[in-house]
Amino acid sequence: MGAGWGFPKGRGGIEHWLEAERGQLPLWLPIAFGAGVAAWFLLDDPRQWTGFLFAALGLGMIGALLPGRAGRALLVGGLLLAGGCGSIWWRAERVAAPVLARPVVAVFDADVLRVDTLTARGLVRLVLAPLGRDDLPPKLRVNVEKAGAPAGIVAGARIALRARLVPPPGPSVPGAYDFRRVAWFDGIGATGKALDAIRVLRVPAQAGRDLRASLSAHIESRLPGSAGGIASALATGDEGAISEADGEAMRRAGLAHLLSVSGLHVTAVTGAAMLAVLRLLALSPWLALRVRLPLVAAAAGALAAIGYTWLTGGQVPTIRSCVAALLVLVALSLGREALTLRLVAAGALLVLLLWPESVAGASFQLSFTAVAAIVALHESPRMRRWFEAREESVARRIARGAGSLLLTGIVVELALMPIGLFHFHKAGVYGALANIVAIPLTTFVVMPLEALALVADLAGVGAPFWWLTAKAMALLLGIAHAVADAPGAVAALPIMPAGAFAAMVAGGLWIGLWRTRARMLGLVPLCLGALWAAATPGPDLLVTGDGRHAALRMADGSFALLRDRAGDFTRQVLGENGGVEADALAALTDRPDARCSPDLCVAALARRGRHWRVAATRSAYPVAWRDLVAVCAASDVMISERRLPRACHPRWLRLDRETLARTGGIAVTFPDGSVRRVRGRGRHPWLDPPTVQPPFSAAKGDRR
Repeated sequence: MGAGWGFPKGRGGIEHWLEAERGQLPLWLPIAFGAGVAAWFLLDDPRQWTGFLFAALGLGMIGALLPGRAGRALLVGGLLLAGGCGSIWWRAERVAAPVLARPVVAVFDADVLRVDTLTARGLVRLVLAPLGRDDLPPKLRVNVEKAGAPAGIVAGARIALRARLVPPPGPSVPGAYDFRRVAWFDGIGATGKALDAIRVLRVPAQAGRDLRASLSAHIESRLPGSAGGIASALATGDEGAISEADGEAMRRAGLAHLLSVSGLHVTAVTGAAMLAVLRLLALSPWLALRVRLPLVAAAAGALAAIGYTWLTGGQVPTIRSCVAALLVLVALSLGREALTLRLVAAGALLVLLLWPESVAGASFQLSFTAVAAIVALHESPRMRRWFEAREESVARRIARGAGSLLLTGIVVELALMPIGLFHFHKAGVYGALANIVAIPLTTFVVMPLEALALVADLAGVGAPFWWLTAKAMALLLGIAHAVADAPGAVAALPIMPAGAFAAMVAGGLWIGLWRTRARMLGLVPLCLGALWAAATPGPDLLVTGDGRHAALRMADGSFALLRDRAGDFTRQVLGENGGVEADALAALTDRPDARCSPDLCVAALARRGRHWRVAATRSAYPVAWRDLVAVCAASDVMISERRLPRACHPRWLRLDRETLARTGGIAVTFPDGSVRRVRGRGRHPWLDPPTVQPPFSAAKGDRR
């Protein structure tokens, strides 16, 4: 090994380093495969994907020609890169399904595939398969007002409805959530809302036996409000009864992971089942002497994990956690260490083989990063020396446990912060402190009390346990709101370049997965990525793809909205991507540096010594042609949801309906003149999918 940070010098140095790190090399298998998947998402078209495949295979061929461990690493790495790119390409083509071409009002019959009750929003969300309608996508999602949904509707029912359907929407502005991509891999070709009460045409024979929905309804009847919603989320994965205010507080406090069924919940259920079975069987001396009780307990834990995963809907994050739990149980059964980075890597690789698209989602990145950070920290010899069990007083033992939990929370928060900032443009700052109390409270108080209450309800004596559960839930929500409302509770970043994110991820993995001093070299890309992200200026102007909404950064750094009555979702999207809280968005009409009428706004701002003038229409009512043309000529940027007249020539950008139909949402940074657009040159299948459309019908409200 070389001097300094331990960087290997020359071919012999690299071989010596790889030999020292041979135990860590398998950890890079899922990373190489995932990098191939990520490359397919980042590259634009089949020509580039093919080029990447050949380059990766070429790297593998070079590795095959080189001797030693370095050659084998290049060979395996090249094959995995190619395998990742090829698998996601194949997967994207295999799930291909037609997408609705245009908004339409349709009357149709459909089979219900899935039912999700969103109690807090007063909605029932249905995933449907239309019947006998080749002019509609084979799978679509419809929201139904709870008052218009028949009582007890379950998967397998057949219904008739009239609904307004739209194609799955893409991001409103650059950097926003891309539901269109997620819908493509889920096979959903349209979303919409039922316009009338739906009618049930057929009820399945097993109607009323939907255990998940029945259990959620039972819990919410015992614990009203968000307390019942959180209890349902813990038991069944149903988050629909959690109010938006409480859900946002949990997210701001870094406790949102408690709401989505993941490793914490699966581990708690598996551990509880193992402990209960082991204790019960150990009461029998005959069994204890003749049967390997740990194996029986592990089998019971596996059944509990599988059953819990089925009960909570079998979503990908839960399946990931179940797979990890089963791998841990197998390791325990074989007498191996229960949880290692190799086990985490095996689980990640298995998930990527089944669902390669998950590598682009925040859920996969957050869950595996958190687990890997925890395991890597506690596999460190220094951490083991600090926090290993020893003979000491109770007070010192409690202090050592609290210190371990605090350090673990800080490391996890630091590891997850780049992911949160990249996907959600904000990250909780005090999450480590909140989780010190919230995780033990949830694992050792809330979940056991809820389980006892459900069991006691079988005998009609669950009321005392539900009362205790409600008090524990109140404490959990109190912690969330206290942390969320603390000054500086959320770090916000409007836009993080993909390159900066990749550099931080690469640096973090390098530091976390190697064991020799060379791992400290990961600080270089990690710090460079962080500086790149921090130095990237936020957008000065955000325009949604329909041209109806715009947010403009004013001279004091605040954002102002073009339309005063923008909905909560629009305010949230524009606020997150602008790097401000949604409730901090002011109205452009209230700004002294803007002049607005009911139909038109003109704002002036200065950036680096240059003055910019932005104009936008605010309604669908006509503006006098001569006046509109004059405003265009005097403005640098002209925004409108309508098609502007040909004589409208702003000095720089014309963003009207025709232009935005080609570009999608727009993000503009004035000092450097950069313009980011939602619709680039990519040819991923969800950007230009096969389409279907019903015939036009004026009677149904269709518009050409």
